[in-house]
Amino acid sequence: MPYLSKIRINPRRPAALRLLGNPYKMHGAVQAGFPDTVDERVLWRLDADDPHRPHLFVLTERSRPDWTHLAEQAGWPTADGEHFHVRDYTPLLQRLAAGQEYAFRLKANPVQNTKHPDKFTSVQEARAKAAEQSGSRIRGFRIGHRTAKTQLGWLLKRCQSPSTGFDIPTVAPEPAPAPGLDLPHDTTPAPAVALTERDTVRYRKKDNGTQLTLSTATFEGRLRVTDPEALRRTLLGGLGPSKAYGCGLLTLAPLNPEHAHG
Repeated sequence: MPYLSKIRINPRRPAALRLLGNPYKMHGAVQAGFPDTVDERVLWRLDADDPHRPHLFVLTERSRPDWTHLAEQAGWPTADGEHFHVRDYTPLLQRLAAGQEYAFRLKANPVQNTKHPDKFTSVQEARAKAAEQSGSRIRGFRIGHRTAKTQLGWLLKRCQSPSTGFDIPTVAPEPAPAPGLDLPHDTTPAPAVALTERDTVRYRKKDNGTQLTLSTATFEGRLRVTDPEALRRTLLGGLGPSKAYGCGLLTLAPLNPEHAHG
């Protein structure tokens, strides 16, 4: 049975700050929510629309987690209210039908594969030198898209694949300005999606380890179900790389903006 969790994080606590600034450590905290090692995909996403009250979302395919440790270490353990909740994700998955439309949110790591990156990271440079010394051939390097245009293009291209189970409809442009204002007006329909946040996180797995870089893009918009079964696989399996580090979790909500994602 799949479960979607929502956990309140207190950004003023030292333990929370360590997690918020390091996706590797947050990954470890998420894995600690299970009594045994899980052999399934676990997706998570940090939503910080309100930086004073960020929320952590976690989706598991079969295992029901316990987030008591996060509430005690990085939340408000003695405050009123629900510190976290875990709910069955099955009803939403079963409701999916072709032609339905939902509001969605996705934090992703848009990347491209290239043999000739403009600038090597330290890890890529070491890999290239090792390959040169050994005489082996490198298939390519995974490079993050750096501009809003290419990041948005990455998502739109992924939606063209039948394996995702959804597409993004187009919307009509805003009404033309009043006559006589002589303002430019684009009449071309545009995809119903916006890039709401872009971020680059630099972190280390160990205090003295190699610095790693993760570029993320958060998308919000409207999607249309084209293949319910394929969309179920996308929801449970995630979209794009770096899933262990807070990317790939796609959540849905009714188009009514009063409802929260999930």
